[in-house]
Amino acid sequence: MASRAASTVIVFLILAAFAAGASAATFTITNRCGYTVWPAGIPVGGGTKLDSGHTWTVDVPTNTAGRFWGRTGCSFNGGSGYCDSGDCAGALSCTVSGDPPATLAEYSIGGGGGGQDYYDISVVDGYTLPMDFSCSTGEALKCREPSCSDAYQYPNDDTKTHACSANSNYQVTFCAHEGAGDQVQR
Repeated sequence: MASRAASTVIVFLILAAFAAGASAATFTITNRCGYTVWPAGIPVGGGTKLDSGHTWTVDVPTNTAGRFWGRTGCSFNGGSGYCDSGDCAGALSCTVSGDPPATLAEYSIGGGGGGQDYYDISVVDGYTLPMDFSCSTGEALKCREPSCSDAYQYPNDDTKTHACSANSNYQVTFCAHEGAGDQVQR
């Protein structure tokens, strides 16, 4: 009897683990700039140093809305310091939004109902880095200059939000095509 109860508990835990994993999204953030970028994310991710050519992976749980952005010109001693762009109260691991200007990759994972996620690029707070943002089941967005057509230019520019199937994964790339017309403002 005890082994049957233990088996039931194990099966339940395995199913719960699969259900929890299926509800999350994985964000792969890549730096293709010719210099170090310090990507940050809230409410999930915090921040890290990302040298040219490197990737940072962040798992975002369902029912989470947030943003990622790139910081430049950073200097940290331990967990505190300063960034020339996108600084978040002097912290390496951000818990607040970065100071403008900042090109933003914004998302809402599973919060919109109907089995949909939503994502967009915003330059409402200003433009700093060229950014590509894509969903594994949606449209690839590109913002390589301040007036890019794929990004929110002003609040309530609602034509720039894109839907993606729930349980999708995302790619954020800084300077995807640096040198091919990208404008970098540091």
